[in-house]
Formats: sequence, structure tokens, C-alpha cells
Amino acid sequence: MTDAHRPVQSAAERAADARELFSLASAALRRLVPFQAAVWTAADPETGLITAPMLVENLGNGEGCHAYWESELLEENVLPFRELARAPVPAAGLRAATGGLPARSARFRRLLLGSGVHDELRGVLRIGDRPWGLVSLFRTAAASPTSDASPTSDASPTSDASPTSDTSRTATAFRPHEIALLADLSRPLAARLREFARPPESAPRTESPAPGLILFDESGEAMSINDEARQHLALLPKGPSFPSPLGLKLPIWVIGTALQARAVADGRDHGNARVRIRTTEGRWLVCHASRLTGPGGRTAPVALVIEPATPADLAVLIADAYGLTSRELQITQLVARGMTTAEIAGTLFISPHTVRDHLKTVFTKARVSSRGELVARLFTEHYWPALPGSAVRQ
Repeated sequence: MTDAHRPVQSAAERAADARELFSLASAALRRLVPFQAAVWTAADPETGLITAPMLVENLGNGEGCHAYWESELLEENVLPFRELARAPVPAAGLRAATGGLPARSARFRRLLLGSGVHDELRGVLRIGDRPWGLVSLFRTAAASPTSDASPTSDASPTSDASPTSDTSRTATAFRPHEIALLADLSRPLAARLREFARPPESAPRTESPAPGLILFDESGEAMSINDEARQHLALLPKGPSFPSPLGLKLPIWVIGTALQARAVADGRDHGNARVRIRTTEGRWLVCHASRLTGPGGRTAPVALVIEPATPADLAVLIADAYGLTSRELQITQLVARGMTTAEIAGTLFISPHTVRDHLKTVFTKARVSSRGELVARLFTEHYWPALPGSAVRQ
């Protein structure tokens, strides 16, 4: 940990959950890289789409989030997150990337310029090619002092007390060393976020509703919904949400998934319109969407399904959360089915010695010392649907 990174990483280590991580990291980073507003959001590591939680600072109640993510997914922009997630350096400043001409980006022309934004610094919090979070820092053109403090709630204003730099600095573009600092923080902050995706030690054993369905018209307006979808939406955590003709507010994570379905249908993106969202009960829901086709190939509404995560969804999530390789995940799942070392070796066509070596590594990553503890931690009854033959053999 370098001296420059230490305040932010130390703050991240104190966080009790992902929401607090964003708040503490933002406050510490703001002392090193002055900015007037910010958005921090978790991302689904498989698709890179936004998911809960999201922290919005100095941008009102997040009312601009809808237009921001609509521009991100449906317009031609400079530095889209999907490209930044694969770039050699996971952070970039808009002015630096455009040679001082940020108006080349539709996002800047349509949204940021009118809001007084001078520059945007974006970062993807990633481990390898897996994005766990997205960050946008905004520096305004107005000369105003920068605060030491950063709010802890989702949309509360930031104090202007205790400036850390002169007013002229706040109107400058993000500098190379500031961009490099955010890039260097990408992996350590992603690693901390990944820890918060691990299964909880306990969660209420409540029955989950059947799959919910929401239909969006061609303009993106929600036009119909079933009762099951309403039940699922009621369990989602707080965050920016927007009124709909259905008489309820839809969270930005659901809207973002529907927007991604439109982007895929229009040929703007080849990714999946699929995101996992953790509920207030600690369970995981999957939200996935696609555009339907009407008679004669005519464009039809976007159908969005929201439902409990399946074992396959959770398998990949757990592997990501604990840093398991694909082979380690295979062995872990076979352990959960009660297979012995010899049976696992025969199934995977590897030696028993190799199986034992993999298990030692899995035990270390999951912080357990036996097969029974491993299954209890990763495949608990309240978190994971029962697997066939789940009796564990030592």
C-alpha cells in the first residue's frame, strides 16, 4: 500500500458493507482528488451492469441518473464503461481522452455541460476482467472550495467546509496523477466489494414469489406489471428510482437492465441484459430483459423478468466472490453433492492428489478447515436451493 493510496484503502477496510465502502472511500479520495459530485455504484461482475448499492453525492436525489444511464447505453459516447472495463488502464478523464474537447461525447453535450460540469473522471473497480464497481467523479466549472467531508447517505449534500485546495484548482481538468491514483485503487477497492458479495451467515427463510414481469414500451416507459414483480421490487434496497405510469417508482437497476436490452436489440452492444441484485433480506434476485418481436418482425415491447437467482446464477457469483477458479468451483460443487476425493478425481479425470491440492486452496479462500464447513458456508440452506445428494463425506 503506497502512501498515496493508504487513506482510501484504510477507509475501505473499515467499511461494514458496500454502501459504507463507497461513502468512506469517496470521503478519503476527495481529499486527494478534489471533486464536487460523484456517483459510486456496484456492478454485476458478469455483465458490468449497475446493481445495488449506489451512492449519489451532490446530485440532488439522483434524478439525473435515468438520463445519464440512458445516454451511457443508447448513445455514442467517449469512454463508455464497457470499454473502460477492458482497457489496459481502468480509469480515464473525459477532457484528457478527448484532447480537451469533451463535447465530442454525447453525454457531455446533452447532460454534463448544462449542469456546469467541467470534467468527468471515470473508473472501473475490477479484478482481472471482472468489474465489481463503477465510479464517476465530476469537477465543476464554477470556482468553489473543495470539502474534506463526503456525505454518508445516498443523496445528501456535501459540506463546503475545510477546503483542501485553492479555488482555481477546482476548475481544472483531472490531471494525469489523479487519474493514475484512481486507476491504482481499482483492484483493492474491487477486492473489498467482492467480499461483500459473499453469502451472509444467516438470512430469513421466506418463500420467494414466482417470477415477476414488467413490460416497457418502445420509448422505455413501463406499461404493465404483474403482482409478483411488485413483490420483488418491494424487497430491493433504496436507491435512485423514478415514477412510472404504473403508479410505482422503478429503481435505476431495473431501468438500466431494460435500457441494456434496447441497446442489444439496436446493435449497440453485444452483452447480456442481465443483472443480479441483492435484496434487503440478503437474498439475490436476477433481473433479465429482452426486446420482443411482433408480427412481421415489427419492434415490440421490452419484457423484463425479475426472479430469485438460480443455482447456476449463484454458482458463478460465489466463485467470483471467493476468487475461485472454474476448476475450484467444479470441485466445490461436487463436494456439495457428497462425492469423495476418489469420485471427484474420476469425474474430472484428474488425480486424487490434484483434487486435494485444489481443496486446500478452496479452504484457504473460503476460510474454512473442512468439507462440512465449506458446504455450510457456500451452500447454506437459506441461501442456496438444496442440491441432490447433499450429504457431505469427510
